[in-house]
Amino acid sequence: MRRSNARSFWPVFLIVAAVDFFTKSMASRLDATSGPRELYGDWVRLTLVHNRGAAFGLYVGEHSRWIFMVLTIIALVILARLYSATRPGDLIRSVSLALVCGGAVGNLIDRIASSRGVVDFIDIGVGESRWPTFNVADMAVSIGAFLLAWVLWGEDSQSDAVSVGTPATVSGDTRDLS
Repeated sequence: MRRSNARSFWPVFLIVAAVDFFTKSMASRLDATSGPRELYGDWVRLTLVHNRGAAFGLYVGEHSRWIFMVLTIIALVILARLYSATRPGDLIRSVSLALVCGGAVGNLIDRIASSRGVVDFIDIGVGESRWPTFNVADMAVSIGAFLLAWVLWGEDSQSDAVSVGTPATVSGDTRDLS
């Protein structure tokens, strides 16, 4: 039953995890003390940062690493349940789940491998106005979460429309009660 979803889920998941691992390995070779390297002028730079917290540098103290590992594992369990509830052939939902899971696993690997934190290196902005430094896993999680929210919102809208327009059946009577 899940085979049609597996064909869209696993390749995306593996590509995200592999590209994230490869780019973080390359970024780890940057010299953090030499400062940012311009990639596309001042707009896109490579800047090595180890983030012990979560998105946007959210830090909850000395136990952040362990707290975020547990939260990631809980999120992956929830995402696995969403995946198992996905209709066969639902490409967008499968891909969105693969993006989020691949990114979550990529950052989880960093947390497990090093107490220094997640490797972030993509630095965009202009002058002193910079977006928080991020990585491929963060992009995958953000894009996947947006797609998943869009898909789930669409599913919710469809189920509301169906339930409002569905006639009620009571003892064979099919009167529309809306």
